[in-house]
Amino acid sequence: MKVLMDAGPWLPVPPNGYGGLENVVATLTAALRARGHTVVLATVGESDLPADGQVSAFPTGQFPVLAGPYPQVVGIAHAHEQLVLRTVAEHAEAGAPFDLVHTHVEVVGPAVLGALGSDGPPVLATLHWDLRRNADFYRTFDGGGRVFFAGVSDTQLARAPAGLQRQVLGSVPLSVPIPADPPLPPSERSEFVLVLSRICELKGADTALRACRAAGLPLVLAGPVAGLPDPAALAAARADPHHPAHTHPDLSWFTEHVEPLLDDGAARWIGTVAGAEKARLVREARAVLFPIRWEEPGGTAVCEALTAGTPVVAMARGCLPSLVDHGRTGFLATDEAGFTAALGRLGEIDPAVCAAEARRRFAPAVMAGCYEQLYAEALRRAALAARPGRTDGAAESG
Repeated sequence: MKVLMDAGPWLPVPPNGYGGLENVVATLTAALRARGHTVVLATVGESDLPADGQVSAFPTGQFPVLAGPYPQVVGIAHAHEQLVLRTVAEHAEAGAPFDLVHTHVEVVGPAVLGALGSDGPPVLATLHWDLRRNADFYRTFDGGGRVFFAGVSDTQLARAPAGLQRQVLGSVPLSVPIPADPPLPPSERSEFVLVLSRICELKGADTALRACRAAGLPLVLAGPVAGLPDPAALAAARADPHHPAHTHPDLSWFTEHVEPLLDDGAARWIGTVAGAEKARLVREARAVLFPIRWEEPGGTAVCEALTAGTPVVAMARGCLPSLVDHGRTGFLATDEAGFTAALGRLGEIDPAVCAAEARRRFAPAVMAGCYEQLYAEALRRAALAARPGRTDGAAESG
């Protein structure tokens, strides 16, 4: 099968640190190519993932621009998607059309590609977000029997409006590359625990800071703030009165709720980590913490922690109860007191069990196999919808 994989214009593939969606695209692209599929990647120019072709509307990731005013941001995804349309047309004109476009671009991807109608290939759009965001779009969008959706968890799809659910082909849990090294036993791990996420109110870093202080555990926060990758970049942005980060809500929240709880020893923010440094931190941590305040749809970082054999402590929200086996691969809490108490039970979790269970469930081949089934179903339904006299409802029930 020939697939145009639309990763969007925000971060390179794979990302240099933060970037759950882009990590998913990198993992899936590599796994599909290993299974014999042709995959052309629509991304930004700095992406270095091996693929069967790459197209880019922007030389670098546009994620930092998201901190800017709306009029400066709104056209970025559309400019990227125009390139996707042009790529689809060029390959068709050359006699080598795509069998399917797999887009990971929120709203703009399915909307623009859906406008192609019968002139374009079938489209599968993966939903990486809380579906309350842009709810009006998902409530009213009609893919015309050619645009379909996949979720990243059953709990995410349970929150979808009825109109969207009729166009969903299924959910595919996220996957991550499997580390080559076996998990470290507890005796060889460091004392610190880790938060690996964007530092913002919904991710709950302040809860982790208070819980770790109460439990006497050192904490490392690894992730960007307001699109800024590290403390040096944050300092430079603060020194520039015209920097767009000054109006970013994540920065004001960080300044008020996180920064006062940091110090140079027991609680540190180190910024975005990537590559070998990220792998080392995850492998050596006693646990990775997810004190989320929202209905997390996917949880890539949860999968990364567990495949490394590192226990997870998380709030029991969104997809987390489907990823963490309470008392076996980590702990789930319903409030800050329970979260703090779980930090005192980390010695009960066996890293080897975490790794074995995660590698069984979250290996790239598992995700690729599930998507192969959804691709085939999208092609089947699109072919049925294209038959004269058939309706979308008939296509779905055929």
